[in-house]
Amino acid sequence: MSQISSLFVTRLYRAALSDHKPAVDAAELEASCFSIAGDDEAGQEWCEENGYPGYTSYASLTDLPWRFPIFADLVKALDAHVAAFAGELQFDLGGKALELEDIWINILPEGGIHTSHLHPHSVISGTTYVAMPEGTSAIRFEDPRHPMMMAAPPRRADASEDQRTFVYVTPQVGEVLLWESWLRHEVPMNMSEDERVSVSFNYKWT
Repeated sequence: MSQISSLFVTRLYRAALSDHKPAVDAAELEASCFSIAGDDEAGQEWCEENGYPGYTSYASLTDLPWRFPIFADLVKALDAHVAAFAGELQFDLGGKALELEDIWINILPEGGIHTSHLHPHSVISGTTYVAMPEGTSAIRFEDPRHPMMMAAPPRRADASEDQRTFVYVTPQVGEVLLWESWLRHEVPMNMSEDERVSVSFNYKWT
């Protein structure tokens, strides 16, 4: 009798941000994101110069938790989520810790996209969702083996999630998603008239 095993499993962590304390007020976080975007002239200029739709603080602000107490609270909650995910991944951290490397705001308007990419210098990456209007983009993850499947036929339309080449996940406001940083992902075009707001981050092994 044949036996089939699943090898080299790719994990995706999904949880309510509120599963770990401190509590982060969703309305305050959203207001803070828009306030920061309105004041961050360097970030606005970078987005315009680089053709980035909407706004990101990725290239301009590196100290959000220091500037805004709500981001400091957010990081404390994220630290607990990342520790839980690291345990699920069975990492041997050798007495070291996974620590926040960077955290940034994303505001994606109608028609905006965030093309396929990965985060090669980090260990765990993720996003928590601040505003997800009806009809806005999911996040799409790509099977990391995809570039090696040069002669493989396509998957059936009814293939199970763990066998698909691409998996779409539609998060809810207040959720956090975590994945290993080598996992390629993208945000397809925002088809909603309203802005999609999220906060993304990377953790490194120190």
